[in-house]
Amino acid sequence: MVSRRRTRPAPRPDAADPWPFVGMVGMVTTFFLYAASAPFTPWWVQTLMLVWWAFCLLVASAWFTLHPRWVPWVAVVSALSWFAVVLPGGIWLGWE
Repeated sequence: MVSRRRTRPAPRPDAADPWPFVGMVGMVTTFFLYAASAPFTPWWVQTLMLVWWAFCLLVASAWFTLHPRWVPWVAVVSALSWFAVVLPGGIWLGWE
């Protein structure tokens, strides 16, 4: 009697996850927010904000393969921190 065993199909490589790419596009978008605020913020605030953005980019790059679904949240945190610095600074401190 011939034994018929069911053969398993070859494992398919995982499809590319789009979320880290979405997060990196968000990081590029927030860079334009940070860079465009230079005429309206003091130089030391601009420097600190760009250092913060570089740190967020470093975290997003590290999480690109480790935690791909977390990368868009880094861009969201970066955007919210820009609003948290620039809007109150412009309203209450009179940055022009």
